[in-house]
Amino acid sequence: MNNYTHMLREHNLKATPQRLAIIDTIYTSGHINIDNLYIDIKNKFESISLATIYKNINSMIKNLLLEEVKIPNQKSVYEISKDKHSHLVCTKCEEVIDVYTNEKDIVNKICKENDFTVSQSDLIITGICKNCL
Repeated sequence: MNNYTHMLREHNLKATPQRLAIIDTIYTSGHINIDNLYIDIKNKFESISLATIYKNINSMIKNLLLEEVKIPNQKSVYEISKDKHSHLVCTKCEEVIDVYTNEKDIVNKICKENDFTVSQSDLIITGICKNCL
């Protein structure tokens, strides 16, 4: 947990037991939605509310420790912030896979072809993973 304490402090956040548990769960899962996160944290802190988890998640997003990945037709998942990357999402098992591509070139090409100015881009590709085929 000491590494998580350092991560929180680097992002100007107090290392509370609840935040440490949230970071541990997200780090271990890679990507996790709020429902599964709540179930896991509730097992460790019986009296914790969903509102408290949302408050902590939002605080960690605001301080750039976590990122929200908005997946079409699914609940958002949360991950530890890392280098810019894209996601592959399996529509059967809902696994989320990080993919490091040159997303910027793809987006710039599409925008240039369509005379469009981009303000934000997140590349999420949905399909079926190799385990579900």
